[in-house]
Amino acid sequence: MAYKMRYDDEADVLTLILVEHGKLSHAEEIGDIVVHFDESGAPLFMEILRASKIVPSMVEALAKKEITVP
Repeated sequence: MAYKMRYDDEADVLTLILVEHGKLSHAEEIGDIVVHFDESGAPLFMEILRASKIVPSMVEALAKKEITVP
């Protein structure tokens, strides 16, 4: 499955688009990650806030198998 990604450098937000179409119902925020859902509860897209800090740490975690992001 292919995903679209967009980065907004002003807001420092990386958006991962999981589904191209769907009606947004609600979102849930868990720390620096916001997941947006449709009316049936399926995820449409997710946003990673503070992406310039979080994404490099995610890559580091892949290499080290674990990391804590402050």
